[in-house]
Amino acid sequence: MTKQFHDRSLSADALDQIFREARSYNGWLAKPVSDEQVHAIYELMKMGPTSANMQPARIVWVKSEEAKEKLASLAMEGNREKILTAPVTAIIGYDIDFHDELPWLFPHTDAKSWFEGDQEGRKQGAFRNSSLQGAYLMLAARALGLDCGPMSGFDNAAVDEAFFGDEPKHKSNFICSIGYGDPKSIFERSPRPDFDRFNRIA
Repeated sequence: MTKQFHDRSLSADALDQIFREARSYNGWLAKPVSDEQVHAIYELMKMGPTSANMQPARIVWVKSEEAKEKLASLAMEGNREKILTAPVTAIIGYDIDFHDELPWLFPHTDAKSWFEGDQEGRKQGAFRNSSLQGAYLMLAARALGLDCGPMSGFDNAAVDEAFFGDEPKHKSNFICSIGYGDPKSIFERSPRPDFDRFNRIA
């Protein structure tokens, strides 16, 4: 039972759905994910905080059979069936030139100037913050009653060419299949450490 620290805390059932009972699925039930659900995931995901509201994530939602086959062909063998059978797989990428959007995304100051002339710094910022946005995507999907199967294990350069070829400053980070997970596709949950093992309060 979760201790209620504040009257705005989520219910124990909600926390179970998003965290404690949520799993990373390897197989999927034959139930579709609609475009409306995809839009709903994004509408929640985009509200998560990023540095200077940079919003560097660039996402391709792979739904068509042709796109699934293309993506699966660029993944390691163990991930191919996961992609082919999932209703949708999100390619979470990032834009190295995210700073071009900052004048309207972060209008309080000239944030674009912070990143001009520093492509390496932009790469680091885009990768870090797109990783955050990918995590928000998974939490949003779970909150909406869907399951997730995040993956690396693919040829990033080949995926960039195949799915971001017209935008050379867009690079893939990781992928995440989304749908209704098949309980038969998961194994017993791996251990999670107690607080004291990896934490300290200074």
